[in-house]
Amino acid sequence: MRNKVATAALLAGLGLAGTAFAETKVGVILPYSGTYAALGNEITDGFNFALEEAGRTADFTIVQEDTEVKPPVGLAMARKLVLEDEVDVLVGVVSSGVLGAMRDFVDGAGVPLIVANAGNDGATGESCSPFITRVSFSNGQVNRPMGQWLFDQGVSKIYTLAPDYAAGHQMIAGITGAFEAAGGEIVGGEFTPFGQTSDFGPYLINAQSSGADAIYVFYAGGEAISFVKQYGSFGIDTPLYGSGFLTSPLYVAAEGEAAVGVTTGLHYVPTLDTPENVAFVEAFQAKYDRTPSEFAVQGYDAAKLLMGAVDAGATDRASLAEAIPQVSYTGPRGPLMIDPATNNIVQNIYVYETVMGDDGTLTQKVVDTIEAVQDAANGCEM
Repeated sequence: MRNKVATAALLAGLGLAGTAFAETKVGVILPYSGTYAALGNEITDGFNFALEEAGRTADFTIVQEDTEVKPPVGLAMARKLVLEDEVDVLVGVVSSGVLGAMRDFVDGAGVPLIVANAGNDGATGESCSPFITRVSFSNGQVNRPMGQWLFDQGVSKIYTLAPDYAAGHQMIAGITGAFEAAGGEIVGGEFTPFGQTSDFGPYLINAQSSGADAIYVFYAGGEAISFVKQYGSFGIDTPLYGSGFLTSPLYVAAEGEAAVGVTTGLHYVPTLDTPENVAFVEAFQAKYDRTPSEFAVQGYDAAKLLMGAVDAGATDRASLAEAIPQVSYTGPRGPLMIDPATNNIVQNIYVYETVMGDDGTLTQKVVDTIEAVQDAANGCEM
């Protein structure tokens, strides 16, 4: 069944699949204001690009709503899309807190949700649902491989920093658990007020004086820009590592030379030298005049899974929920499949260093690949 669906998804991506299916109504639920607005716009562009590339825009009606990165607002918008707009499927969610707030409603309503960003571990762990499929990452998945990798590079002590909300805690738990299991030591760490920290100086000073061999952090969006720039301006000589959101192509240019030398791990890097990614980057740049980020790829792959499910014959909420996790294909980020035990994605994690390119712009140098990273069930019972 998986091979059949994967073939259908590939045909859809090439624009060769038939379009004789009933129109599918999609509720795109993302932040278009607030801290993560840029991420919401990037995911939306990736999603729409996949539909346009496949010649499938007429097959889908899109209704967009803004979560504002606020759990109560996200839940209200989910209820509106499902109960009032009567969408067949939901796509989106950036914040782990918003995903946590929506989980019970989505599961109870029996409406499929393709998570295109939020990495809340529980959503594909103890709080998993047959109606929730994640095509982005889990918070543990993008950090856990870095624990063993760092230890193998000779790093024995790390200091951690992250914003004080669900994703921040889970990202740090992923690295600390793996690093300690490898034999490393966590010499300290702090969680900074989410969306409220403009001065990272005191935290950087504490990290520098901790005796750590490396600082490991998770920050994204505007906080990532502020953190990296301040790391550079303070002249901290302890090497900086983190999840790849820290130096995302979406905003690394704003971080400037302070980002040079920062090494991170993530599920997508635009400099991946594969036929699928080279073609994707070229086409995306031609349309949007910018390099695609991991967020664009997450939106793109969400659309690919949705098209694959429709091409397999899914026509309503129940059949979509069943078909979506069965789609697999090789795309810009490499091989992509959904683990049937958790509905979480199985994918490569790429370790990359931010470097200054020959043209004077920041780019990514892939230094290692950790293949087919898969989460344990972590309490999930589908």
